[in-house]
Amino acid sequence: QVQLVESGGGLVQPGGSLRLACAAAGNIFSLYAMGWYRQAPGKERELVAQITSIGQTNYADSVKGRFTISRDSAKGTVYLQMNTIKPEDTAVYYCNAERALSRDRHPRPLYRWGQGTQVIVSS
Repeated sequence: QVQLVESGGGLVQPGGSLRLACAAAGNIFSLYAMGWYRQAPGKERELVAQITSIGQTNYADSVKGRFTISRDSAKGTVYLQMNTIKPEDTAVYYCNAERALSRDRHPRPLYRWGQGTQVIVSS
């Protein structure tokens, strides 16, 4: 079973930036689309961004132009650069892998969820 370890969350003011990181062992980066997901209090977990092994990306409309997903396969790490953060971005953020880019925001994870990393946006 692949272990996914998220980090980089914290308390940030509206308009600020954060960079999340997800480390995963093995060669899943070369096989699957890696994604970032989030779950806000009282809401379902949703897909935020994805990146394939060849660099194709997919973003939820709510984060387009503000968030950027990237990957460093040599380091086994996928990143989520979050800019111009809004209060509605407050959530626990998770990473996982899917077989391909998703056509919607419903998660179809291949692996067990990690512990996630909390992002709180507040002034």
